[in-house]
Amino acid sequence: MEQIILSLAIVMLLGVLCIKCFSKLGVPAFLGFLLIGILLGPYATNILNIEFMGLTQEIATMAMVILLIRAGLGLSRDSLRKVGRVAVEMSCIPSVFEGLLVMIVGHYFLGISFIESGMLGFILAAVSPAILVPRMLNLIDKGLGTKKGIPEILLTGSSADDVVAITIFSVFLGMYTGGNINIVWSIASIPISLILGVLTGFVTGLILLYAFRRWDFSDIEKLFVTLATGILLNSLGEALQGRIPLAGLVGVMVIGFLLLDRMPKVALGLSNRYSNLWIVAEIVIFVLLGAQLELPLLIETPEGLFAPVIIVGIFVICMGLIARFGGVFMALAGSGLNNKEKIFCMTSYIPKANVQATIGAVPLAAGVASGELILAISAISIIFTAPLGALLIDFFNDKLLTKDEDLDNSKSIEVPTN
Repeated sequence: MEQIILSLAIVMLLGVLCIKCFSKLGVPAFLGFLLIGILLGPYATNILNIEFMGLTQEIATMAMVILLIRAGLGLSRDSLRKVGRVAVEMSCIPSVFEGLLVMIVGHYFLGISFIESGMLGFILAAVSPAILVPRMLNLIDKGLGTKKGIPEILLTGSSADDVVAITIFSVFLGMYTGGNINIVWSIASIPISLILGVLTGFVTGLILLYAFRRWDFSDIEKLFVTLATGILLNSLGEALQGRIPLAGLVGVMVIGFLLLDRMPKVALGLSNRYSNLWIVAEIVIFVLLGAQLELPLLIETPEGLFAPVIIVGIFVICMGLIARFGGVFMALAGSGLNNKEKIFCMTSYIPKANVQATIGAVPLAAGVASGELILAISAISIIFTAPLGALLIDFFNDKLLTKDEDLDNSKSIEVPTN
């Protein structure tokens, strides 16, 4: 336990120093966090405690809960009503396009079976909430693209996008391992899990609203209660996996949405506190992601490949991104967005990070023949797309999106009079 605490202390200290240095350079701080992880990890100095690194999945789950509650606290009813259909299409079409093309390209260029490349395709098909959510909330605060609901489209679409990608990945994994997989039911479970996630989050949110009105909670107590509730809701979804499809993380976002809709003053206070909490979560999760990147494997040239893994991996990833761009363009057809805004949406769907780190090693653990290769390309996708996507979003947001001049940026939450 002492070694875990020591590792956490080192990570937090270096992370804060990294924020100070990178902010002066105008570079996203998470790039420094990744670098810290690589340097402290087992493939460099091996300073981080192995038990601390073993907590990556649990910490990633908590970070996702923090992110999605923040996302919900930034979604108003009017904005969701405006982007409903488009957000649904953005949640499935781009990821399916990307996953299927990677499946085809992976089969021919990596020399693996269609089932194995299907697993790779839908690992890569999940967009990163850790990169996307904070930036979209920042756009909402600035009033960039809000008139057409662009940040809201990307927030809601990306949260469900991960559910779609992970579900289809599990289908391919079950097919490979010989599990009793009902493909029709697996595909049908995607909308069912989303609907049940929304309903569960709505009921849970109503209970929290009652509690906050019935008893006097301090702001910090509300933070702990909502965070614990979000973690429990996500755990419920995981516990019911294989029996009842329930997208717990979607329910987590609904809790935030309901708080904003019914108790906007409370939501504003919570949003500020979750923003501060995310600073800690972001440092830890990205350092742990960096520590898990197996760098020696990336420069190897396994038998059957025409170039080192990193070269072939980037090629496969780029092919998938091209398909994703096509999916985004199709999903946005009839949305009223102009070409500049569509291009921004495409760039926003580039980054990959926490989902790939969480499930990238699953095929290897399940005994898939190409599991090591799949893990390596998952790592490459983080190194390549997370910085690229973040930099493109930050650079182009005010160049491709229109500012809503009617929005009061400093007080964007309206308190209902009734």
